[in-house]
Amino acid sequence: MAALRRQDPEIAGILLGELDRVGCGLQLIAAENFTSRAVLAALGSPLGNKYAEGYPGARHHGGCELVDAAERIAVDRAKALFGAEHANVQPHSGSSAVLAAYAALLRPGDTVLAMGLAHGGHMTHGSAANFSGRWFDFVGYGVDPATGLIDYDQVRDLARAHRPKAIVCGSICYPRHPDYAAFREIADEVDALLIADAAHPIGLVAGGVAPSPVRHADVVCATTHKVLRGPRGGMILCRAEFADQVDRAVFPFCQGGAQMHAVAAKAVAFGEAASPAFRGYARQVVANARALAAALPEEGLEVATGGTDTHLITADVRPLGVDGHLARSRCAAAGLVLDTCVVPGGTTVAGGCVQGIRLGTAAVTTQGMAEPEMARIAVLLGAALRGEDGAVRGEAARLAARFPPYPALPAAAPAAPYAPPDAASHTAPSGP
Repeated sequence: MAALRRQDPEIAGILLGELDRVGCGLQLIAAENFTSRAVLAALGSPLGNKYAEGYPGARHHGGCELVDAAERIAVDRAKALFGAEHANVQPHSGSSAVLAAYAALLRPGDTVLAMGLAHGGHMTHGSAANFSGRWFDFVGYGVDPATGLIDYDQVRDLARAHRPKAIVCGSICYPRHPDYAAFREIADEVDALLIADAAHPIGLVAGGVAPSPVRHADVVCATTHKVLRGPRGGMILCRAEFADQVDRAVFPFCQGGAQMHAVAAKAVAFGEAASPAFRGYARQVVANARALAAALPEEGLEVATGGTDTHLITADVRPLGVDGHLARSRCAAAGLVLDTCVVPGGTTVAGGCVQGIRLGTAAVTTQGMAEPEMARIAVLLGAALRGEDGAVRGEAARLAARFPPYPALPAAAPAAPYAPPDAASHTAPSGP
């Protein structure tokens, strides 16, 4: 950091500002986490300099002996961690992994059955703004509006009616475990391939607190951040029969050279996730999510499906007289960082859904918080949603200070200390 401050104080200030930002508020975004310092060290390593198009032993550049070793370690650790026959650790993101899976198994124009976007499907599950919606014919299944649970009878009926080439199971805001066996049974009935988009639950799978899609799905796409607590990136797990197709789809079809510093960081994260400590962490993530979900109704929120089995919670904020975007703005002003999400069953916006909020407990659990802190966070969320951000901001900052994400790092404020955005002026970004 000292060298960066001398060379480029403007960027150094931003990096220190980010450290200050996460240290003075609560990070409740379900898709985020804090990596270990070992993962950060790999990300900032000399492997970032190496060009390595191709795969170990078959690169398009010389001097790849060491990065070959790093990638082999990452692949072996991923296979062992998830019990997979094959792993590709090169995808740059979860969306890149899904793109490669589609490229490996499908052709433009094929019909694909996936969770509808109005019910929690990801943009790669058929959004018109995404490659998926432009290249393939997506049919969306949903959840029961009364329970919020996947309607497997509907999935079966749609599969029988449309005979899709592939079925995708996965969501960005489903707080319960998918029934992978049921999806497999439906896929087999209509002779469809099964793709699991396990970007959110894969870390819980690694920790032994969520069912694994690996033995049921033909291909599993995932991210290496979120609960898995690795670097931002993606990976693909698949049956051996699809290994060559998947590898060719990642490179050269979808991507060029792998980011070898990120691949090495993934290897570090897989090694960490195989430890008993990580299993304890995963259990606490779920315990924290359940405690937070149980406390939110007392603050006037309606929790989707009545609770959670995972690290994430979705809640309808209409009972408090706000929509998702205003809720996020008020929480941001109070130092509570979270996301909006769709809540099926409402009628106030297009698509038969209302905007709610999505919370995750992965990051605060990494910081060392437990059930007592979750109960307090629920109270802070309720106060923030009612517009009491001034009262909440200080307590949120004090709670974050008690559990710093990187306690071994020296506190170093940026030139202009971070301040949460004002709720009245905050504009939510557009997009899925």
